[in-house]
Amino acid sequence: MTKPELTQAILAAKAAKQLTWATIAQAAGLSEVYTTSACLGENALAEEPASKVAALLDLGPEAVRCFGEWCNKGEAAPSVPKEPLQYRLQEVIYIYGPTIKALVEEKFGAGIMSAIDFTMDIDKVPDPKGDRVRITMNGKFLVYKTW
Repeated sequence: MTKPELTQAILAAKAAKQLTWATIAQAAGLSEVYTTSACLGENALAEEPASKVAALLDLGPEAVRCFGEWCNKGEAAPSVPKEPLQYRLQEVIYIYGPTIKALVEEKFGAGIMSAIDFTMDIDKVPDPKGDRVRITMNGKFLVYKTW
């Protein structure tokens, strides 16, 4: 089983069982964002959470093994996403990326935000004018090394 095959099996089982990502994450004992990312092939799961997700979705031991494989992150992403939500997030980076970089450097110095020592939460915020999406990214700051 490959990562793309695992993802297809997960999506089919999720739909057949009418499960949410939150329910799957709860079974894994991990965050909703990380678990979803692992199910979509962008992260790996250790044996215990992989076994719990596989059991919930009625997937076999091959799925547990595949969950544990390291990922080639971003392989499935096109250079310019066509899916509207993904494109709009890319647009946020196009428009606000330089601002984010300038503000991070002003507050922390020259460096980057880790995507390894990182968490993200996605929340629905009720609003009378239309519900809002809140995305919170929290990554360790890594100073550029000089030598």
